[in-house]
Amino acid sequence: MARILIVDDDQTIGLMLKDILEFNGHEVKVSQEPRRTKEILAEYDAELILLDKLISGVDGTDVCADLKRDDRFEQIPVIMMSALHNVNDICKEAGATEFLAKPFDMSSLTDLIDRVLSTKA
Repeated sequence: MARILIVDDDQTIGLMLKDILEFNGHEVKVSQEPRRTKEILAEYDAELILLDKLISGVDGTDVCADLKRDDRFEQIPVIMMSALHNVNDICKEAGATEFLAKPFDMSSLTDLIDRVLSTKA
């Protein structure tokens, strides 16, 4: 399966997602520090990023756009997540591969991850 980086400031959500994704065979790292995303990616060779839109005063779209401008990380698919309405287009414009509205059920998440990873291969 895949190495996934989750960037979400809600520790409960991050750990819940980690447990579910690890149960499905993925290797998962959780970060609550969006400003360190590039530094973490330099150490952790993630194949997919789950990125929250609003993280500790940081706009996830800025993080996503910054990653997509960096040759080292531009190829890593990013699934952005948010409970905010009407942010799908904003996230996609920032370079997100896909967008997932919160709340979501776990099967929707795992299906989306599988689809994104299969198109990457």
